[in-house]
Amino acid sequence: MADLKEQCRLLVANALNAFGNELGMEAVTTAESLVLETPPNPEMGDLGIPMFPFAKSFRQAPPAIAAKIVALVQAQEAAQQVGTFVAVGPYVNVKLNKGAAIAAVLEKIASQKANYGAYEDEGKKPLDGRRVMVEFSSPNTNKPLHLGHLRNDALGESISRILKAAGAEVFKVNIINNRGVHICKSMLAYQKFHQEKNETPESLGIKSDRFVGDCYVEFDKWNKSDSSAEQLAQELLVKWEQGDEAVHKLWKQMNDWAIQGITQTYQRTGVSFDKLYYESETYLKGREEILKGLEDGIFYKEEDGSVWVDLEEINLDKKVLLRKDGTALYMTQDIGTAIYRHGDWSFNQLVYVVGSEQQYHFKVLFYVLKKLGYQWADQLYHLSYGMVNLPEGKMKSREGTVVDADDLINSLRDGALEEIVSKGREEAVGDPAAVAEKIALGALHYYLLKATPTKDMLFNPKESLSFNGDTGPYLQYMGARICSILRKAQEVGLAPLAASEAASLLTHEAEWELVKVLEQYPKILVKAAQNLDPSQVAGYLYDVAKAFSRFYHDCPTLALAQENVQLASARLFLATCTRQVLENGLDLILVPFLETM
Repeated sequence: MADLKEQCRLLVANALNAFGNELGMEAVTTAESLVLETPPNPEMGDLGIPMFPFAKSFRQAPPAIAAKIVALVQAQEAAQQVGTFVAVGPYVNVKLNKGAAIAAVLEKIASQKANYGAYEDEGKKPLDGRRVMVEFSSPNTNKPLHLGHLRNDALGESISRILKAAGAEVFKVNIINNRGVHICKSMLAYQKFHQEKNETPESLGIKSDRFVGDCYVEFDKWNKSDSSAEQLAQELLVKWEQGDEAVHKLWKQMNDWAIQGITQTYQRTGVSFDKLYYESETYLKGREEILKGLEDGIFYKEEDGSVWVDLEEINLDKKVLLRKDGTALYMTQDIGTAIYRHGDWSFNQLVYVVGSEQQYHFKVLFYVLKKLGYQWADQLYHLSYGMVNLPEGKMKSREGTVVDADDLINSLRDGALEEIVSKGREEAVGDPAAVAEKIALGALHYYLLKATPTKDMLFNPKESLSFNGDTGPYLQYMGARICSILRKAQEVGLAPLAASEAASLLTHEAEWELVKVLEQYPKILVKAAQNLDPSQVAGYLYDVAKAFSRFYHDCPTLALAQENVQLASARLFLATCTRQVLENGLDLILVPFLETM
């Protein structure tokens, strides 16, 4: 259908230039400059090209121009192959040759399969040549992943998949925040409450990252009753930076516990990385850069010995880069990490997936890197996203009110399993527990990604698990329904027709509307990649599901096989193509495709 659209543009552009010649004007209109719109009513046509932009140069009213252009287009022989052109007020509308349009779309889906949506003309992908590094997750090794991390992880992984599908070379990285006073707080709590008893995650039967997080909560309770606890944590941090052997041994043990548990959650949710960076290995590089910048006069030192940068040039106040005792801050670490990364993998763009509360941080970071002379700093981008909470309210790690990621997924899984059992579907789905896990991940990821990243959101577990409406399980159910149709067709020996044969038989309005939705997928993919916005893919897939639901209701397939096997086979081919698009898109937003539910 994309080819037909381009032919429409070309025919109208030729007509506009011919009309201009009649009026003594030079040809100035190109096909690419014409805007294609979708008429508000399908009866008015499939495409519309407004004539408003030509009213001034032609010195005529847009409706008069539209009528003249339609007459000139119809005189061109190629017009009949494209469709019927009509003047509707100030628009030149086109009722496309549906058979040709359907054949073009379905043939492309059938031939490209998993790659459908990624290719432009001549096999080229829209983001060919782009090298994008994506940083996301950035967990702290003093607690397990929580709901906020789940939104971050879903965004980072989904954006990476979307960029890759659009042709970019993607490198996924994760900075593990494994040093700092917050880590020392968990270490102190372990020493005080668990070390003498030789308690470990294994001995207590607790997931390893959860155990470390429990220690962090214990420190907060201790700190509220003992004013010396905070000072002890600061002293422990200084010992760590001085390389104290015993402190480093405990630090490594607790980091290993935390990272082991966090890695298990990544594997469970389908999140992966090409390289892990550790703050403990990068913060010193940042310190070196700051001290060098101080020598070069880029930064300055206060009387207490702390090092600062003046931000007046970007309309901000000054910012400390090294404390008076010489210890590093998050800013220091991020400076070093960025420099390491560009040396490791030269990127065209580095995308930081980090919450909106860090907008100031990244504005300063990008500025400091530019001041240090790194030209690639212009290629850094902060993908800012809003907070996510539960209906119960805001979560706090130190108070133990954070919802553990695994606990949330377990709850969703149990809810999905209960639904499977209540409907007596255990045998039909094969492995109820495995299917329930996939439904849980589909519910979680779709709910987190269907909102635009910048918006704060409330995650409602009950709503996310609904099998009706704008949810992940609804899309999974629609995919399973298509698979059921295909299985039953195979059982009765009904095979799909080829695209060229099927196209002329698919004349129902619901079939045409479904094809038009399927044809939009490549455009949606590119738009989502350019905007770094998975919600555009999520919203599109819901449109696919709704269009297929209408098709399923209005256009019988298996029931028609006895009286019209050709039409039934044509519809089966359309269902096959719909499955392909749905499966392609769901993978981009981390929703497992299910063949049975």
